[in-house]
Amino acid sequence: MNRSCKIAAIDFETANESPTSACSLGIAVIENNAITALKHWLIKPPEMRFNNFNTYLHNISEKDVEKKPEFYRIWPAVKKFIEGKIIIAHNASFDIGVLQSILKVYRIDAPELFYACTVSLSRRVWKDLENYKLKTVAKNLEISFNHHNAKEDAFACASIAIEAVKNLNVRNFPELLDKINMKLSKLS
Repeated sequence: MNRSCKIAAIDFETANESPTSACSLGIAVIENNAITALKHWLIKPPEMRFNNFNTYLHNISEKDVEKKPEFYRIWPAVKKFIEGKIIIAHNASFDIGVLQSILKVYRIDAPELFYACTVSLSRRVWKDLENYKLKTVAKNLEISFNHHNAKEDAFACASIAIEAVKNLNVRNFPELLDKINMKLSKLS
């Protein structure tokens, strides 16, 4: 695996409980321990079914996405942002699960990706937090963001990774992972 210091923090919001219902994606790119790009897409899910709870959380409704592109149309742009980078997400099992599910729905071959979870990372770096929810970790690190906005959540996730590198006084993210004995997972 390339031990490059390029990282892409991702965050999906979904229309309902299904991992195929991505309605928003945010990406924050980290290079040399700084956020160098932020990107956000509203996405028309393959099935236009929004539940009230999800809409309450992220404030995205059917009306907001009915004329937006489906995921397969934005995939070439998304792929450029994530390919060749270590992917991070706060609660990566959710976001990676959404990515895998939506790629499968559209029969898109998944690229070779390695990823890490900033929840697990945060537990290893800051051992005394009340919990390790994105909002809690960000508040502890004085990171301001608008929670449940995919771009903002990706920004917060990226900021947590940068703060962890600084906190443990290492040069980059791969060194951080080595220091806390955390392995990358592979998208399968």
